[in-house]
Order: sequence, then C-alpha cells, then structure tokens
Amino acid sequence: MKILAIHGRNLASLAGHFEVDFTKPPLDRAGLIAITGPTGAGKTTLLDAMCLALFDRTPRFGNRGGVLIGGVGDDPTSGLKANDVRGILRHGASEGWAEVEFRGVDDRRFRARWEVRRARGKAEGRIQPQRLELLDALTGRPIAGDRKQDVLEAIEQRLGLDFDQFRRSVLLAQGEFAAFLEANGSERAELLERMTGTGLYRVLGKAAWERAKLIERELDLLRREREALRM
Repeated sequence: MKILAIHGRNLASLAGHFEVDFTKPPLDRAGLIAITGPTGAGKTTLLDAMCLALFDRTPRFGNRGGVLIGGVGDDPTSGLKANDVRGILRHGASEGWAEVEFRGVDDRRFRARWEVRRARGKAEGRIQPQRLELLDALTGRPIAGDRKQDVLEAIEQRLGLDFDQFRRSVLLAQGEFAAFLEANGSERAELLERMTGTGLYRVLGKAAWERAKLIERELDLLRREREALRM
C-alpha cells in the first residue's frame, strides 16, 4: 500500500481546495517529508482528510465524547455529537470533501472519497449524512456499491490494513506515538506481516517445522527397525 495523493476542500482550518500530490515534483523525489507549520495551519487536518477518505474515522474525533453541540435555529437536535466526524466541515461552508489516491496491495491505483453537504447547499442548512465511494483511479469505475459499509470493506481489503493498524503504523497522531509499542505481541506480529508482506514466511516456516517433525518420526522408526535387526 502506498499513499499517492491527498485532496480536500473546506475541512477544519483549511478553507477552499487543498492538495498534496506525492507523485509530482518535488515530492516524488523526496525520501522523507515533514509536515510543518504554526498552530492552526492545517497539519492535523491534512492527516484527518486522509483518514476520513479511507475509513470515515479520524483519531482527532475518536477521543471526544458524545455531547450534542451546535444546532440550526431553534432545533437543538439538528446539532452534531462532539465525536461526529462531520463536525470537521469548516464553519460557514455548505460542503466539504476529502479524497485519497493510493496504490493497493494488488498494485492497482484507487481513489477513495468522503464528502458531506448541508441541505439546500446553504451554510445554515441541516448537515446531511456523509457519502463515501471507492473508484478505480485509472478508469473511474466504482469498485463498491452505495452502502457505506460496503465501501469501507472494499477500501480495507485493498489497503491491507484496518483503521487501528493504519493508525499504529502509518499515522501516529499527536499523543499516540506509543500506540504501536503498546500493542501486544500478536497484534504487532500481525501488523508487521501485513505491512511487509512477510506472512508467506510464517506459512513456510510452519510447513518446514511440520516436515521436519515428519522426517524425525520416520528416522526414529528406521532406528527402531535397525535395532530390531541387530537383536
């Protein structure tokens, strides 16, 4: 899996359209990339956009409670819970979206998109359910249906990582740098296998161990037969 580009519009501190394309100069030749800037510049929002497009989740909102905030007019039920990712839509904007182009574990290019809108295209309209889609980046052909869960499952299958594995290995959000180290041994082993594609060696190792045990039993039988002949 490899992230190729991140696009978005009207998310948190980033007004209008923004884009980071790792396939174009000078980023295509960079071995190491640092995201820097003052508080509020949009560093975390850029990472949020990546997570939203791929998982409809982001570490920033995962640690918040479910208190209802905001609202439209006199209807308090039109607000959002503090942990609702749609709250990332920039204040005063009627629509926003995040898009990630990536190379999957099958070496094909895909485009994952997350978007949210307000009713009637107005900033004061009731916020609508988010919409997700996964497309073949070359043909534009949809990979999954319209159901959000189907899209998320299709993305995870092509990434080769679920949200927690992605968060621990690809995205270490502020305050979570120890997440990978704090995972138990089996979780780390599974994650490393999926990241490096070395799961095959575990299978080969198990097969070699079983073969060695079989040969050992056959050798032991031959030794017994030899001893019987000597008697």
